Amino acid sequence: MEPLTLVVIVAAAVSAACWVLSLITKDTSWVDRIWSIVPIAYVWIFAGAALAAGQDAARLVIMAVLVTAWGARLTFNFARKGGYSGMEDYRWAILRGRMKPWQFQLFNLFFIVLYQNALLVLITLPAQVAWRHDAPLGVGDAVFAILFLALLLGETAADQQQCDFHRAKARAGGQLGEGFLTTGLFRFSRHPNFFFEQAQWWAFYAIGATAAVTAGLGFWGGAINWSIIGAVLLTVLFIGSTIFTEAITSGKYPAYAEYQKTTSMLVPLPPRSRTAVVEQT
Repeated sequence: MEPLTLVVIVAAAVSAACWVLSLITKDTSWVDRIWSIVPIAYVWIFAGAALAAGQDAARLVIMAVLVTAWGARLTFNFARKGGYSGMEDYRWAILRGRMKPWQFQLFNLFFIVLYQNALLVLITLPAQVAWRHDAPLGVGDAVFAILFLALLLGETAADQQQCDFHRAKARAGGQLGEGFLTTGLFRFSRHPNFFFEQAQWWAFYAIGATAAVTAGLGFWGGAINWSIIGAVLLTVLFIGSTIFTEAITSGKYPAYAEYQKTTSMLVPLPPRSRTAVVEQT
């Protein structure tokens, strides 16, 4: 059995379990709970297939180790926020209130369960490209692996800053400053953790593309190949989710609109001065 076939079978089983559990528990956050776990399994399936076939599996093992580090960190962060305690994502509750029950159930099945589980497969498919193109490691692999780790450290720092802020806010009785974090990495991006998360999967894609290029494929089909769809769709998902999240945040905190004017949404950039914002309006 080819590794991609096995990945699809596992993904189908995971999707079915998430959907059935969402119906039984009336909790639609099951995909959130497996989000940081199943990509690890998928990439190791490709790495294991290469090892079993006697291929030079160094690149795939590196890719699997990187994704394991990504998943371990994200699982830890999700757990300390109570993600495995039965708490549902607050955004799903808001959407449920805006839809009729049958509409939300269709949304649950097709977007929350099927689309997001399919996306978890798609973002790992650069490993399929690396498995297909058994090429020796090169400088490009080292560069993108180091970049992946740097982005992982960036996301770790951003999540820690956010965790520290919310703990301080809780100790202060639920009100601290303007109500949201604007210091540290959040001075340069309203969602630096989201930026680093997406960028890691672009670096992961680049490692797979490096394998294709090293194997002799050119720009089209090599550097730019079909597995890019995962990183693209992940970015689209994050942008849409961020816009929705910010609409909720803006309704809670009047000062958030000013923060939006002076601070980049995702890509960390020097903050704009309030004077410059006024001059351009």
